[in-house]
Amino acid sequence: MSSAPRSAVLAVSALLLLAACGTGSDRPATGAAAAAAEAAPVGLKIDTSPRQDRIRAAKVDAIAAEVPSAVRARGEFLVGTSTFEPPLSFVADDNVTPIGVEEDIASLVADVLGLKPRIEPTSWENLFLAVRSGKYAAGFSNVTVTEERKDVYDFATYRLDQLAWEVPKDSPVTSITKPADVAGLTVAVGSGTNQEKILLSWDRQNRAAGLKPVQIQYYKQAADTYLALRSGRIQAYFAPNPTSAYHAAVSGETKIVGTYSGAGPTLQGLIAAMTQKGNGLAKPISDALNALIKDGSYGKVLARWGLSTEAVDESQVNPPGLPREQ
Repeated sequence: MSSAPRSAVLAVSALLLLAACGTGSDRPATGAAAAAAEAAPVGLKIDTSPRQDRIRAAKVDAIAAEVPSAVRARGEFLVGTSTFEPPLSFVADDNVTPIGVEEDIASLVADVLGLKPRIEPTSWENLFLAVRSGKYAAGFSNVTVTEERKDVYDFATYRLDQLAWEVPKDSPVTSITKPADVAGLTVAVGSGTNQEKILLSWDRQNRAAGLKPVQIQYYKQAADTYLALRSGRIQAYFAPNPTSAYHAAVSGETKIVGTYSGAGPTLQGLIAAMTQKGNGLAKPISDALNALIKDGSYGKVLARWGLSTEAVDESQVNPPGLPREQ
């Protein structure tokens, strides 16, 4: 039987997050769940138990009727996720159950579609393969819309995409806003991510201008990245803003020195649910999201995880994305 839900009411700075008191149980949280239970926006309760008291929504018959018949017949909304970091997606204090804003939004969408949500953690690489093959109905994993990805997948947007530059707190680097600012730096970035594409583009621009190249490092685990940052093996980390801002405030060891749209300098990046191209699910997912935006439950979920500033006014299907590489 599941343990009782546990939450922590946590005090933080007015800007974002700060470490605070422990959980409301005598059994300590572990791993990412422990980090989540130690920090939150002002007045927020973080429940890191596997039995999440999620915000739920009612089925909307007209939208549910848009779901392809094969999916309706299964009665299940199988979703892949791979973020593995709070507040996006991480494991509860049982070290098994996936929780976070991605799981909450996917569950809300499933409610509107009249389907039972089932969320499966997987690797970043396998997420794309599984969605493309049709194994997963959708991927909810901080995936940015790009023009290249739209060749293979359909998208339904649900959050703004902001990236962040994170450096040690005592770093002499105080601002990163343009390619020249990273010339000669050793930077960590996730392989196959949008931020990697942006960083590689910046490096090409620097080389063309005769500036020093960026030394790029890849780590599979965030813990390894932050160890490299603390030890001086890397000078900066380019990653999604939610996780970087969260870490900077919780650890007190790093700072954010710049943010950047996930779609580049001329377009606001957008995070979206990713579906198999042409499988007919992107529109009902988008319609479900718009219903959730309208009834307020979408906003409550973002507020629950401290991401209200990344809210969108409307979900779109396949909007303009990160431009193709030249």
